[in-house]
Amino acid sequence: MKYIGEQLIWGQIGSGLIFTAFISALFAAILYIISTVNESKATWMRPLARKFFAVHSIAVYGVFFLLLYLIFNHRFEYFYVWQHSSLTMPMHYILACIWEGQEGSFLLWMLWHVVFALFITRRNKQWEAPVVGVIALVQVFLASMLLGVYVFDYKVGSNPFSLLRHHDQFANLPFIQMPDYLSRIKDGRGLNPLLQNYWMVIHPPTLFFGFAATVVPFAFAIGSLLRKNVSDWVKPALPYTFFGIMILGAGILMGAAWAYEALSFGGFWAWDPVENASLVPWLILVGAGHVMLVYLKRQRALISTFVLSILSFLLVLYSTFLTRSGILGETSVHAFTDLGMSGQLIFYMMFFVVLSVILLIANWKKLPKEESDDSITSREFWMFIGMLVLCISAVQVTFTTSIPVINKLFGLKLAPPVDVKEHFNSWQIPIAMILCILMAIGQFFKYKHSEVKEVFKKLMLSIIVSVALTVAVVLALHFRSVHYITLAFACIFSIVANADYFFRIIKGKLSFSGASIAHIGFALIITGALISNANSRIISQNKLNIDLGKDFPNNENIMLSKGDTLQMGKYFVTYTGREKKGVNVYFNIDYFKPNHSNGTLKKAFTLKPIIQLNERMGNSAEPATKWFPDKDIYTHITYANLDEFTKQESAEEYDEPVEHELSKGDTLATSNSLIVLKGIAKDNTEVAIDSFDSFGVKAELVVTDVNKKKHEINPVFLVKDRMAVSKNYFIDELGLKIRFTGLNPEDGKIKLEIAEKKANKRDFIIMKAIIFPHINLLWTGCILLIIGSWISAVKRFKENVRYAGKS
Repeated sequence: MKYIGEQLIWGQIGSGLIFTAFISALFAAILYIISTVNESKATWMRPLARKFFAVHSIAVYGVFFLLLYLIFNHRFEYFYVWQHSSLTMPMHYILACIWEGQEGSFLLWMLWHVVFALFITRRNKQWEAPVVGVIALVQVFLASMLLGVYVFDYKVGSNPFSLLRHHDQFANLPFIQMPDYLSRIKDGRGLNPLLQNYWMVIHPPTLFFGFAATVVPFAFAIGSLLRKNVSDWVKPALPYTFFGIMILGAGILMGAAWAYEALSFGGFWAWDPVENASLVPWLILVGAGHVMLVYLKRQRALISTFVLSILSFLLVLYSTFLTRSGILGETSVHAFTDLGMSGQLIFYMMFFVVLSVILLIANWKKLPKEESDDSITSREFWMFIGMLVLCISAVQVTFTTSIPVINKLFGLKLAPPVDVKEHFNSWQIPIAMILCILMAIGQFFKYKHSEVKEVFKKLMLSIIVSVALTVAVVLALHFRSVHYITLAFACIFSIVANADYFFRIIKGKLSFSGASIAHIGFALIITGALISNANSRIISQNKLNIDLGKDFPNNENIMLSKGDTLQMGKYFVTYTGREKKGVNVYFNIDYFKPNHSNGTLKKAFTLKPIIQLNERMGNSAEPATKWFPDKDIYTHITYANLDEFTKQESAEEYDEPVEHELSKGDTLATSNSLIVLKGIAKDNTEVAIDSFDSFGVKAELVVTDVNKKKHEINPVFLVKDRMAVSKNYFIDELGLKIRFTGLNPEDGKIKLEIAEKKANKRDFIIMKAIIFPHINLLWTGCILLIIGSWISAVKRFKENVRYAGKS
């Protein structure tokens, strides 16, 4: 059957490019690795390997831009395009559609590996064969994730160019069998509402750039083992390691900023398994960078350098398995669903684990053994202790995150922690204390040996200032917990001591300041997290005599009707209305401050939290935040009636009518008016003159709206041939439908049925507002950590250039 409108050529080209990327990476890896092991074949193998890798690079970028073209043009005959894009989605999210799915994220990862490999080919030519060879080998496995072919009965990878009509979700649907099925697909599924945020455009590429960066020290380490030269790799690998620390750290921190700004759980870190899976490789990479420095200075800790450099990449592979195998489906909202590649992911990971172990064993005799004569007064001793503390942190996070894996492997029934934050904090707060203390004192020690009195003398000023500042902070913020007080001192000590080292010891020289600035940044992140979490206050407490229900506790939520002004903490807030722009509904919340001199309210600012409408995946709330130098006010909608936006006809629909009984003079209230029964009178205009068993009665109603405008209406109740007859009377201006349904002659009471338009319902919202004090310390720390890591990376790159020039 020939299907109308399909453009199959693009899928054929795309699948061909994926296969080309796979084969060319395989040949490049084989040729590079053989030329590394056997130098006699390098003269003809390396140029050929370089050509194969160039073909691989072109193929990878070709797949990326072809997929982007198909998404941009909404070619819904391709399942991946239908699954991740839609006609209604803003164009600036087109890029995000590529990496929302597993296939696209693997492609993004490959793209960054190509960037690193090409850079190394130009900057580290003497290491091209072993390092690019290992990267090409990694690319073979990543490219296999996109093949989507069957080997015997096992499917290898998932092809992003597979057709929608071939997918299990659609293959058996009747309309797919029609030649014009494409005309019946009106739109794609589109991005998850939570992902339709500008952070989705910049966070995943940065995070995957960081993941890709871990392959470089890994490739240097494995390449050196292949060359059987176990020592020369550390110096050229060090700048890439610090670059990886910077870029992976930036990706993780961007995720925290995204969670804080766009998600409604009220924070920046939830210890979600996917968050943890990205944090652990970074911790190990930081440890690797520091032991590399120890080796370059003192020729010590080479085994630790190998292990951590290899482990940082292997942990990225493990995190890939965790987040893409579906095993975290019940413990994380961020994990991908299983695409049937679990076995392939395990093989991918285990291949490089086994390869690393075999090469380390084969070269074990050449590795200098660790010596234990480092003085406790040496810098390398404390750097090594810091590395061990980072490893302990990584082990604890990995173990708890891996509970579903442990249960599945060993048939256990270990329960994950009930209070995840409390569990992780109970472990990580003491670890953070130790790390901050080590960062404070470490740089004041010299390599090999230092005089304790001299170090103590240099640190004395920082200790005195830190104690004074800690007392001030504890008194100001009313800390009572010993853990919080100790952590506060450790953070302040780290900040003060590193600032002192920057200004007094290295005299503010930027090229030598990377470590100090990064340490200050890390300590500020912990300080900001401590203060903002320990002293955060929910100010949205509902004081109306209304129970909002168990889903909206009164001590955390406030109900605001449109136009009402209620007190909330030190502010007064007014909900002024809502407006729809595209798929987003913006709720306008005005915050006022009282002017105590004249008793008036002065408008301070307006926040516009969002609810994004999405019929397929459910609506999603997105908070709004007002930034101040000393705090953030964080506001998000926990409930709003969105019928007017989700149901086109709802504005004209009426609610179910409600029956009321009134006597003469009674008043009845509706949402926008008052109804008064002025009297009852006979009305036989619709009764035949010669009828003896029929009569009519009219109710004289006066309806007064909120603007004091009066509307008179006289609904009639008829009895014809002993049958009661009544009809609806409408006041369109007020959205009221009134029917006179009964009369009790004994007491003179009448029955009225009144229905209101759904649009008459008073517009109200339930919202939550939190004050995070001094959270800007955290964001400032993020920036400083990235800057410090960048300075360190640039310094090491320059040193390598000078070293290469001299050699």
